[in-house]
Amino acid sequence: MKLLRRQFLQFAAAAAVLPSAARHARAQSYPARPVRLLVGYPAGGPTDITARLIGQWLSERLGAAFVIENRPGVSGSIAAEAVAHSAADGYTLILAGVWDAINPSLYRNLPFSFINDIAPVAGLIRYSNVMLVNPSLPAKTVPEFIAYAKANPGKVNMAAPGIGTSQHLSGELFNMMTGLTMTAVQYRGSAAGLTDLMGGQVQVMFDAIPSSIPHIRSGKLRALAVTAAVRSQALPDVQSLADFVPGYEASGWNGIGVPKNTPQDVIDKLNHEINAGLADPALKAKYADLGGTVLPGSPADFKGLIAAETDKWAKVVKFANIKAE
Repeated sequence: MKLLRRQFLQFAAAAAVLPSAARHARAQSYPARPVRLLVGYPAGGPTDITARLIGQWLSERLGAAFVIENRPGVSGSIAAEAVAHSAADGYTLILAGVWDAINPSLYRNLPFSFINDIAPVAGLIRYSNVMLVNPSLPAKTVPEFIAYAKANPGKVNMAAPGIGTSQHLSGELFNMMTGLTMTAVQYRGSAAGLTDLMGGQVQVMFDAIPSSIPHIRSGKLRALAVTAAVRSQALPDVQSLADFVPGYEASGWNGIGVPKNTPQDVIDKLNHEINAGLADPALKAKYADLGGTVLPGSPADFKGLIAAETDKWAKVVKFANIKAE
C-alpha cells in the first residue's frame, strides 16, 4: 500500500512539473519562425521607423526575422483588428499607439475591442507635441496666448492634422482645460497645416516635434510650449504647457501588443528583450532622434497606460463632440 502511495505521489509531482517544463521549452524555442509586426500607418513615417527599429533589435536578439507589415487605414484600426483576430501564438504583433486609446470613443462600431482583445507586451517610446503659433501673432507665451484668444473669441483657428489625432486632441484638451473655444480646421496631415500656419491662414497648431523643428529653428514658427508633462530633449528651451496649465499632459506613445491569450511566457520573453533594447544607448539615441523618450516597463505598466489614456481621451472626444467622418 505504501509503495502504491509513493508511486502515486511521484506521478503527481511529475505531472505538476510538466506544464512548467512545457512553458520553459516553448519560451526557449520561441521564435522558431518569422514574426509579423503590423503597423497601422504607411511605410516611411515616424511610426513605421519606430517599428523597424525595435523589429531589427528583436531580430538580432532572438535570431528570427521580425517582419514589418504596413496595414494603414481607419487611424490604425485595420492593423489592430487583424492582430486581434490572429492566432494567439506570439507570431503576430501590433505596434500599438495613442490612436488605439482614442479610436474606441471616436469609432463607435469597431469590430473588436483593443483593450479586451489585445494583450499588452511592453511600451516603447513616448513623444511630445508642441504648441506652435505664427510669429506675427501678438503672443509670445502661453498666458499671453490665452489672454489673446479670450479677447478675440471665434477668431482663433487651430490647424488639426486629421480628426481625432493626438495633435487634434492636444488642442481640444487645451480648450477644455482653459475654457477657450479655438476652432479646429482639419487638414490631411501635418504638412498642409504647417504651411497654412506659416502663411497666417490659421493662428495655432499642435504638432509632432520632428516635423515642426525645422520651422521653429528657421524662425518661421514660434514654439510656445511642449505638451508633455516635462520638457523635451529636442526643444530644451521650450517650457511644458503644464507650467502654465496645471495638470495638462498630452503625448503620443508606442508599444507592442499581441492577441489576447498569447502564452504569458512568450509575452515575458518579448518584454524582457524589448526592455533590453530600450536600455541600449544606441537604440535610445535613435528614438531620441524621432523626438521620443523610451518607455520601459512591465506588461502591467503598459496595460495601465492604455487604460488611463483610453479613459482620458474619451472625455476629450465627448467634450469636443468629435465625430469620425
